[in-house]
Amino acid sequence: MPTVMPYLTVADGEAALAFYSEAFGARPGLRLDDPSGKVAHAEFRIGAALVMLSEPWPDMGIRDPRAIGGSPVTIAVTVDDVDATVARAEAAGARVLRPPSDEFYGHRAARIEDPFGHVWYVSSVREVLDDAEILRRWQAMVATT
Repeated sequence: MPTVMPYLTVADGEAALAFYSEAFGARPGLRLDDPSGKVAHAEFRIGAALVMLSEPWPDMGIRDPRAIGGSPVTIAVTVDDVDATVARAEAAGARVLRPPSDEFYGHRAARIEDPFGHVWYVSSVREVLDDAEILRRWQAMVATT
């Protein structure tokens, strides 16, 4: 298991697993359903990353983002083609918060909100830059704003 991984809470585990598969090519792993069919725990992989999820358990303080007015956490995912990934995610029900654009730090990036209230930063590396070059570009950019 990775040292750090996201654990998402979603209102509909079945729909979320289908969305993540469609939007990001997620591959399913372990899944545990309670007797009522609720997803108690599920794991999936996006590339090498392991992500876990469950449906809400309010009695244990586990609530989904929509139940608490959203989440301040953004999940970053690197993909081969940002534009294609965002188009797939939007077709599968995501809301585009910021369309794909080329960024000063060498990535093409976008932000989307999935149908369950989680925000994703989706990016592809266009240029591999060292910290000094990123800082130089940042300073040039903010000097003109």
